[in-house]
Amino acid sequence: MKAIDYRLGLEQRVFPEYRKPFFELLARQCKQGFCLFAGKAQRDESILEGTGLNKTEFVQANNRYVIRGKSYFFRQENFLVWLDTWNPQILIVEANPRHLGLNRGIEWMREHGGKVIGWGLGTGGNGSVLSFFRKGFRRSFIQSFDVLISYSQKGKTEYLEAGFPAERVFLAANAVSPRPSWSMPSRAKDFGQHKPVVLFVGRLLERKSVDRLIHACAKIPGKDQPELVIVGDGPTRTKLETLATQVYPASQFTGDLRGKELADAYKKADLFVLPGTGGLAIQQAMSYGLPVITGIGDGTQTDLVRAENGWQLNTDTVEELTEVLTSAVDDPGKLRKMGEVSFEIVKNEVNLEAMVDTFAKAIEFAMNLDRKK
Repeated sequence: MKAIDYRLGLEQRVFPEYRKPFFELLARQCKQGFCLFAGKAQRDESILEGTGLNKTEFVQANNRYVIRGKSYFFRQENFLVWLDTWNPQILIVEANPRHLGLNRGIEWMREHGGKVIGWGLGTGGNGSVLSFFRKGFRRSFIQSFDVLISYSQKGKTEYLEAGFPAERVFLAANAVSPRPSWSMPSRAKDFGQHKPVVLFVGRLLERKSVDRLIHACAKIPGKDQPELVIVGDGPTRTKLETLATQVYPASQFTGDLRGKELADAYKKADLFVLPGTGGLAIQQAMSYGLPVITGIGDGTQTDLVRAENGWQLNTDTVEELTEVLTSAVDDPGKLRKMGEVSFEIVKNEVNLEAMVDTFAKAIEFAMNLDRKK
């Protein structure tokens, strides 16, 4: 991986636990030092937060939410104090226009001869009566950055459509796992006397739509019904267990699994399904050679799940999910070939090493950029 010969500061609203491997790998490439600055989520966000980093700096931001809920706005009250103390040459920030005071941090970097990279999902927008105003505001907001890094091709396209120069937009496909150090897991060509194993891994939240997966499995014709394994914990677990008892008793809830236990769950599965939003576990599942069914998301799924290795749902209906599931488990040979493609995508394209390399390239480009041109 490419070394980063600059002092780097990285700001986030929240430090989610799943980002810890990425931050630590990025930090190891920084010859002049790395520091993460992030605060606490809102109480009802159900985010599993990281508590620290190994062998690198982490400073807790004092997040103050001016408006709470989905339409939140917030300040990080010690943002400028952190910048004064850490004094980064390059600052990577969450490209979040809801961060009041972010512009002042960008001004601080300009005053001290530094560069600023925005990292985000795109410009967003929702078609509401305020969308025209928001579109104009977002256009202005992204122009304050030297370089942008997008999670997905969809986000990159949105930045380009908003008028940001193409040469200053980098695509770092969202990853939570390193390049597989293991070989493609071996699976039988057919299911034999066993039922196919459908796997879900993630926090048990309403937006994950695990209830829809349970209902869909129940609607598959009896002889083809899979074994459904649900890995994870969260606020909806009790509700989902009650539903499964009533609708699909073949469901298994394992709770939160880590390390070897989680790896074994992936290896024993035949198909990974995430019917709702989110889903960084998709990349992890693919690293164990699993084909994937995924719901409508934020665009990051599109870079991972293609016709060659899975299915992207067009609706959030039980009927469509049932149809796709039934078709998938009916052809084990096709599933195995799709799983091989998944493994190659994660091995060669979407992994933590590739993500860090893109960040390194974006940093080098930004540090050599003359904004006056």
